[in-house]
Amino acid sequence: MNRRTASRVTAVVAGIGVVALLAAGCSRGGDTTGGGGSGGDGGGGSSPGITDTTITLGISTPLSGATAGPGTCTVAGVTAYFGARNAEGGVEFGDGKTRTVEIEALDDAYDPQKAAANFDQLKGKVFAMTAGLGTPTNRAWRDAAIDDEVPQVLIMTGDALFSDREQSPWQLGFVPVYANEGHAFGELLAASSGDHKVAILSQNDDYGEGYVEGFKEAIAGASNIEVVGELTYEATDTAVDAQITELAATGADVVFNAMSITPLVISAMQKAQELNWKPSWFQPSNTSSPGAILEPAGASAFPGVYTVSFAKAPQSPDAADDPEVVEYLANLKDYADYQDMPAFPHCQWSYMLGATLEQVFAKMTEPTRADFMEQLFTISDFQAPLMLDGTAVDTTLDGQPAVSSVQVVKYNGSGYAPAESYDG
Repeated sequence: MNRRTASRVTAVVAGIGVVALLAAGCSRGGDTTGGGGSGGDGGGGSSPGITDTTITLGISTPLSGATAGPGTCTVAGVTAYFGARNAEGGVEFGDGKTRTVEIEALDDAYDPQKAAANFDQLKGKVFAMTAGLGTPTNRAWRDAAIDDEVPQVLIMTGDALFSDREQSPWQLGFVPVYANEGHAFGELLAASSGDHKVAILSQNDDYGEGYVEGFKEAIAGASNIEVVGELTYEATDTAVDAQITELAATGADVVFNAMSITPLVISAMQKAQELNWKPSWFQPSNTSSPGAILEPAGASAFPGVYTVSFAKAPQSPDAADDPEVVEYLANLKDYADYQDMPAFPHCQWSYMLGATLEQVFAKMTEPTRADFMEQLFTISDFQAPLMLDGTAVDTTLDGQPAVSSVQVVKYNGSGYAPAESYDG
């Protein structure tokens, strides 16, 4: 992690205990657990974590370690959204009651064992778990959430398993599934006029496999594309220099880079430049931050860096006067104590997530987890704050997360611009 990013993350993580409570907008009142066990209804027919005046949400996410930057954003965005709503008096639910939203966030350091322990600690106190970042960490307690009938929803993983209603009845992802992102880039490349040699470097787990699967599906049958090298790395690795050196020898003009670890993405691009290998890159949406990744990696040295997006980028000059962006940045400062320009898109995503949850709350006529899940799957064509034109929240599609539509964009040195075609 570069020094500037590290300082930003440290500042936010240091205040995370305060951030998690600021979303309440007022002191706690009453018994937030609602009584009862972790999965059943609590006293008075309500589930744990909800009273007539409050609802408590739990988050397990990396607040330390290599993925602390995006992990911290998953708390900051939703905290900012509900902090602003709480300051206005709270959120109106479908049962006629107005409740403030409290958030309890725990650090799992991107460690599956810690994530499972966090769930065990929170499941009897919170109404639902949400926003947490990571495929292995969310998978670590998925079965337990099903057994205990605790919602594990709008989480930050593109693992398709979480959007399979039959296999994961108490789950739903928020961001597009990995295969959708990979497919979008493959389509763009396959439609180009030139011939391309592609090198693939992917994380050796469901994350990397999903991206590669979608990409290969999109280029199948494309006569202008040849995959000339394909390597993997482990999420626990501290370097990928050997993989980049081997892939550089292929002479590929395109890198499909399905990586989730911020420092490794930066070092991969820096190593390629050391080798004087300057292909175009495809970066997953969660590791494509202009300020935290591309600038320190020297991405402007490459002919093109592409990613996919569904959210407005506050860093882009054309977003500076956008009313939604202005309000969002103000709420981050006021209610999440996030003073800097967000370096990761996860801040925007979790802000949208908060707006989506509010839509669900407005439909709930009973203070139960069962009713929450029923209403969760009824949101259609919702244009959440900060969403790009042409994208929307739709939770009605079995097998798809809340957001399944994306746009391919290209790095322009400061932010991203839409990529209508591939031009290197």
